Amino acid sequence: MPMTYDALKLLHILGVVLLVGNVTVTSIWKLYADGTRDPVVIAFAQRLVTITDWFFTFWGIVLLVVGGYGAAWVAGMDVLRDDWIVWSEIMFVIAGLIWLFLLVPIQVRQARMARAFARGAPIPDAYWRLGRLWILWGLVATIPLVAASWMMVRKGW
Repeated sequence: MPMTYDALKLLHILGVVLLVGNVTVTSIWKLYADGTRDPVVIAFAQRLVTITDWFFTFWGIVLLVVGGYGAAWVAGMDVLRDDWIVWSEIMFVIAGLIWLFLLVPIQVRQARMARAFARGAPIPDAYWRLGRLWILWGLVATIPLVAASWMMVRKGW
Protein backbone atom coordinates (compact mmCIF):
# COMPACT_ATOMS: atom_id res chain seq x y z
CA MET A 1 0.00 0.00 0.00
CA PRO A 2 2.65 2.68 0.85
CA MET A 3 4.21 2.60 -2.62
CA THR A 4 0.85 2.85 -4.35
CA TYR A 5 -0.27 5.62 -1.98
CA ASP A 6 2.98 7.54 -2.49
CA ALA A 7 2.76 7.20 -6.28
CA LEU A 8 -0.84 8.44 -6.31
CA LYS A 9 -0.01 11.28 -3.93
CA LEU A 10 2.86 12.27 -6.23
CA LEU A 11 0.44 12.36 -9.20
CA HIS A 12 -1.89 14.52 -7.10
CA ILE A 13 0.91 16.96 -6.21
CA LEU A 14 2.13 17.09 -9.83
CA GLY A 15 -1.44 17.93 -10.86
CA VAL A 16 -1.54 20.79 -8.36
CA VAL A 17 1.81 22.09 -9.61
CA LEU A 18 0.68 21.96 -13.26
CA LEU A 19 -2.68 23.58 -12.53
CA VAL A 20 -1.60 26.37 -10.18
CA GLY A 21 1.67 26.90 -12.04
CA ASN A 22 -0.08 27.35 -15.37
CA VAL A 23 -2.73 29.65 -13.90
CA THR A 24 -0.03 31.84 -12.39
CA VAL A 25 2.48 31.90 -15.24
CA THR A 26 -0.13 32.34 -17.97
CA SER A 27 -1.62 35.40 -16.31
CA ILE A 28 1.80 37.01 -15.88
CA TRP A 29 2.98 36.54 -19.46
CA LYS A 30 -0.43 37.54 -20.83
CA LEU A 31 -0.27 40.76 -18.81
CA TYR A 32 3.19 41.48 -20.21
CA ALA A 33 2.08 40.64 -23.76
CA ASP A 34 -0.96 42.92 -23.45
CA GLY A 35 1.33 45.61 -22.06
CA THR A 36 3.28 45.73 -25.32
CA ARG A 37 0.12 46.85 -27.15
CA ASP A 38 1.59 45.01 -30.15
CA PRO A 39 -1.27 43.16 -31.91
CA VAL A 40 0.98 40.35 -33.15
CA VAL A 41 2.49 39.71 -29.70
CA ILE A 42 -0.92 39.90 -28.02
CA ALA A 43 -2.51 37.54 -30.55
CA PHE A 44 0.31 35.05 -30.07
CA ALA A 45 -0.01 35.23 -26.27
CA GLN A 46 -3.79 34.85 -26.49
CA ARG A 47 -3.34 31.73 -28.61
CA LEU A 48 -0.92 30.34 -26.04
CA VAL A 49 -3.44 30.95 -23.24
CA THR A 50 -5.75 28.50 -25.00
CA ILE A 51 -3.01 25.98 -25.77
CA THR A 52 -1.57 25.98 -22.26
CA ASP A 53 -5.02 25.73 -20.71
CA TRP A 54 -5.70 22.55 -22.66
CA PHE A 55 -2.25 21.12 -22.10
CA PHE A 56 -1.32 22.13 -18.54
CA THR A 57 -4.59 23.07 -16.86
CA PHE A 58 -6.61 20.17 -18.27
CA TRP A 59 -3.94 17.53 -17.57
CA GLY A 60 -3.17 19.12 -14.21
CA ILE A 61 -6.81 18.66 -13.26
CA VAL A 62 -6.77 15.04 -14.47
CA LEU A 63 -3.64 14.23 -12.44
CA LEU A 64 -4.96 16.11 -9.42
CA VAL A 65 -8.28 14.25 -9.42
CA VAL A 66 -6.95 10.77 -10.29
CA GLY A 67 -4.04 11.04 -7.87
CA GLY A 68 -6.09 12.60 -5.07
CA TYR A 69 -9.04 10.25 -5.19
CA GLY A 70 -6.75 7.28 -5.82
CA ALA A 71 -4.56 8.11 -2.81
CA ALA A 72 -7.63 8.69 -0.63
CA TRP A 73 -9.12 5.36 -1.69
CA VAL A 74 -5.89 3.43 -1.08
CA ALA A 75 -5.53 5.08 2.36
CA GLY A 76 -9.15 4.34 3.29
CA MET A 77 -10.14 8.02 3.55
CA ASP A 78 -13.76 9.05 3.11
CA VAL A 79 -13.87 11.79 0.45
CA LEU A 80 -17.46 12.60 1.40
CA ARG A 81 -16.96 12.77 5.18
CA ASP A 82 -13.42 13.90 5.98
CA ASP A 83 -13.95 17.65 6.43
CA TRP A 84 -10.59 18.75 5.03
CA ILE A 85 -11.17 16.72 1.87
CA VAL A 86 -14.76 17.91 1.47
CA TRP A 87 -13.78 21.57 1.89
CA SER A 88 -10.90 21.11 -0.53
CA GLU A 89 -13.31 19.60 -3.05
CA ILE A 90 -15.68 22.53 -2.58
CA MET A 91 -12.85 25.02 -3.17
CA PHE A 92 -11.77 23.10 -6.26
CA VAL A 93 -15.32 23.11 -7.63
CA ILE A 94 -15.71 26.85 -6.98
CA ALA A 95 -12.48 27.55 -8.89
CA GLY A 96 -13.61 25.20 -11.67
CA LEU A 97 -16.98 26.90 -12.02
CA ILE A 98 -15.35 30.32 -12.26
CA TRP A 99 -12.93 28.96 -14.86
CA LEU A 100 -15.63 27.19 -16.88
CA PHE A 101 -18.37 29.83 -16.84
CA LEU A 102 -16.40 33.08 -16.70
CA LEU A 103 -12.77 32.64 -17.74
CA VAL A 104 -13.18 30.27 -20.68
CA PRO A 105 -15.91 32.38 -22.35
CA ILE A 106 -13.72 35.48 -21.93
CA GLN A 107 -10.75 33.62 -23.41
CA VAL A 108 -12.82 32.46 -26.37
CA ARG A 109 -14.03 36.01 -27.09
CA GLN A 110 -10.53 37.43 -26.75
CA ALA A 111 -9.09 34.71 -28.98
CA ARG A 112 -11.59 35.53 -31.73
CA MET A 113 -10.73 39.22 -31.48
CA ALA A 114 -7.01 38.43 -31.47
CA ARG A 115 -7.25 36.45 -34.71
CA ALA A 116 -8.78 39.51 -36.35
CA PHE A 117 -6.32 42.08 -35.06
CA ALA A 118 -3.33 39.83 -35.74
CA ARG A 119 -4.23 40.29 -39.43
CA GLY A 120 -4.17 44.07 -39.14
CA ALA A 121 -7.51 45.06 -37.60
CA PRO A 122 -7.30 47.49 -34.68
CA ILE A 123 -7.45 46.11 -31.15
CA PRO A 124 -11.00 46.86 -29.99
CA ASP A 125 -11.73 48.44 -26.60
CA ALA A 126 -13.76 45.34 -25.76
CA TYR A 127 -10.54 43.29 -25.80
CA TRP A 128 -9.04 45.46 -23.04
CA ARG A 129 -12.24 45.34 -20.96
CA LEU A 130 -12.34 41.56 -21.27
CA GLY A 131 -8.65 41.38 -20.40
CA ARG A 132 -9.25 43.23 -17.13
CA LEU A 133 -12.15 40.90 -16.31
CA TRP A 134 -10.03 37.86 -17.16
CA ILE A 135 -7.28 38.95 -14.76
CA LEU A 136 -9.78 39.86 -12.02
CA TRP A 137 -11.69 36.57 -12.23
CA GLY A 138 -8.46 34.64 -12.68
CA LEU A 139 -7.23 36.04 -9.37
CA VAL A 140 -10.56 35.26 -7.74
CA ALA A 141 -10.45 31.68 -9.09
CA THR A 142 -6.91 31.24 -7.76
CA ILE A 143 -7.93 31.98 -4.16
CA PRO A 144 -9.94 28.76 -3.69
CA LEU A 145 -7.12 26.76 -5.35
CA VAL A 146 -4.64 28.16 -2.82
CA ALA A 147 -7.14 27.52 -0.01
CA ALA A 148 -7.59 23.91 -1.13
CA SER A 149 -3.82 23.46 -1.28
CA TRP A 150 -3.52 24.85 2.24
CA MET A 151 -6.21 22.48 3.50
CA MET A 152 -4.44 19.53 1.90
CA VAL A 153 -1.16 20.46 3.58
CA ARG A 154 -2.77 21.17 6.96
CA LYS A 155 -5.39 18.40 6.70
CA GLY A 156 -8.07 20.97 7.49
CA TRP A 157 -8.43 24.63 8.33
